[in-house]
Amino acid sequence: MALMGVDDGPTRSDTPKSGGWIMTFADLMSLLMCFFVLLLSFSEMDVLKFKRLAGSMRNAFGVQAQVNVMDVPKGTSVIAQEFSPGKPQPTPLNEIWQKTSDMTVSSLEVACQDMGASASASGEHGDAQQSIVVDKVADLVGDTEEDAIALATALSREIASGVLEVETVGRKIVIRVKEHGSFPSGSADISAPFQPVLKIIRGVLKDTEGQIYVEGHTDDVPISTAAFRSNWSLSSARAVSVAHGLFEDGAMDQTRFTVTGYGDTRPLADNANADGRARNRRVEIVIHQGLGDDVRKDLEALRRDDPTAYEGVRRTLMERFDLGPEEIF
Repeated sequence: MALMGVDDGPTRSDTPKSGGWIMTFADLMSLLMCFFVLLLSFSEMDVLKFKRLAGSMRNAFGVQAQVNVMDVPKGTSVIAQEFSPGKPQPTPLNEIWQKTSDMTVSSLEVACQDMGASASASGEHGDAQQSIVVDKVADLVGDTEEDAIALATALSREIASGVLEVETVGRKIVIRVKEHGSFPSGSADISAPFQPVLKIIRGVLKDTEGQIYVEGHTDDVPISTAAFRSNWSLSSARAVSVAHGLFEDGAMDQTRFTVTGYGDTRPLADNANADGRARNRRVEIVIHQGLGDDVRKDLEALRRDDPTAYEGVRRTLMERFDLGPEEIF
């Protein structure tokens, strides 16, 4: 018998359903994941900028690759390297201790204000010019590094085998041809296996801007033969042989070239041992890319308008970018 008027509570069909939001949440998460995957796929990594950043961080923490025995280890600060402190400017006196009429007082105050404003503007202009020149040179050095990477890529097999070395020094690219594999001992005749390597170098140099210097070097062991009276003769003859190899197909502009023999006057290593002497026997193909007309005009204007600022930026360029004094002015 059922009791009338008693509430048994809600039935199963009256219970509210839960969990409907899960599908919407899952769709949202899927869309977010697709969004970030697309961002990652569109992103690009600038290897050159990454290397510059890594170099700045290394210098900021005071890492020093090579320390001479007699030198005190030094660390650098990223603030000191990337920024230059403001120059102190003379400040006119706020008070003038002399008796003047009302008309003269106003003129003196205006003169002092004008002097302070002109001095401040001059200092700010000099700092801005320095920053512009340094930024332009940094871009040029980056271009040189890119050209060196292209050269090293084309000559990767010869570099791996120890026949060549490629390095950059500021705005210069150095292709170092070792004696081993390129010249017989005591001879200036290029060996047959090295001829294809010269062809590769010739092809890359055509598309690389800059003046080209072919420089011959020897060790300090004297030579005196029928063909070569001294190391000067041998180094010059080897440099000329390499230059002739680069001129072979007639496509190179010979006005870009300077051929020089240095004998044993510019060693890379100590001549006291066999390994050092072998490293010193070489021919270097040096590409001088220079600073360009735009930077030279800025430097000339800075030297004319603010000699102190010019000396500061000149010192910065030599220390930061390994530029020689002759490359700047």
